Amino acid sequence: MTANVFSGCMPALMTPCTGDRLPDFDALVRQGQDMIAHGMSAVIYCGSMGDWPLLTDAQRMEGVERLVQAGIPVVVGTGAINTASAVALAAHAQRVGAQGLMVIPRVLSRGSSPLAQRNHFKAILDAAPAIPAVIYNSPYYGFQTRAELFFALRAEHANLVGFKEFGGVDSLSYAAEFITSQDDDVALMVGVDTAVVHGIVNCGATGAITGIGNVLPREVLHLCALAHAAAKGDAQARLRARELEQALAVLSTFDEGPDLVLYFKYLMTLKGKAEYALHFNATDALSPSQRGFAESQLKLFDAWYAEWSQQGGIQEYRAA
Repeated sequence: MTANVFSGCMPALMTPCTGDRLPDFDALVRQGQDMIAHGMSAVIYCGSMGDWPLLTDAQRMEGVERLVQAGIPVVVGTGAINTASAVALAAHAQRVGAQGLMVIPRVLSRGSSPLAQRNHFKAILDAAPAIPAVIYNSPYYGFQTRAELFFALRAEHANLVGFKEFGGVDSLSYAAEFITSQDDDVALMVGVDTAVVHGIVNCGATGAITGIGNVLPREVLHLCALAHAAAKGDAQARLRARELEQALAVLSTFDEGPDLVLYFKYLMTLKGKAEYALHFNATDALSPSQRGFAESQLKLFDAWYAEWSQQGGIQEYRAA
């Protein structure tokens, strides 16, 4: 089984709400189609960005099925508070034709136990053996998957083809050094917006999973194109990638905090997508100061990018 699906750039889709604070699956599909039209290789649903803890398993499955039926390549998140739910989500993803699986650690109950996590991962991989899968490594889930566990699982599960790293620069470096550089059959995906250049250039990542790319798909695809050129030794592309990454830094950093969905949904509304105005919990909201800060940073970046992108030595690196 190949890791081909885990390449390119993939937005982690958020779940839009109706006025009754229920999932708006029509809007979800429209967003997925818009992302693919911009050049994204696939979409992620339902990871942390999709508010998986706030949805029922049935709602999550409906979202996946609607995206697949619309012809959108989907990688499905398996985050759950119990293994039975994660297994059901994985089996459903395979049954409806999802393209990939994101295997997320067990949370809350025995989350720090390597043995419990191994059994949790094995159950998910067993439930969807026909779908290529990556383990989603994140310190926010309270468990770090190390090389020994990864390769023990890979020896038993041909569908485990890669690693998605959300832990930042140091964690990406560890994954590259000890897990994903062994051969080209093991993919590394950058999982945090602040480490795209480091992950692709220095760690050999095949692609990136993005939050801010929902808001700025053209610009994030441009960043990835520059990073991939830089990874081949292009000095000009490396310089330009660093410039773009630095300009995006404040907006990208929202991806690292607990309010990431609140920020990115608000930024979506500033881009004209009113279906992202509400959250499932009415009390989940940015403060007036947070909204003002996010708006000013988006305006600043948009103005900078409009001028910067017209300079020589930049346009040729735009994603096709």
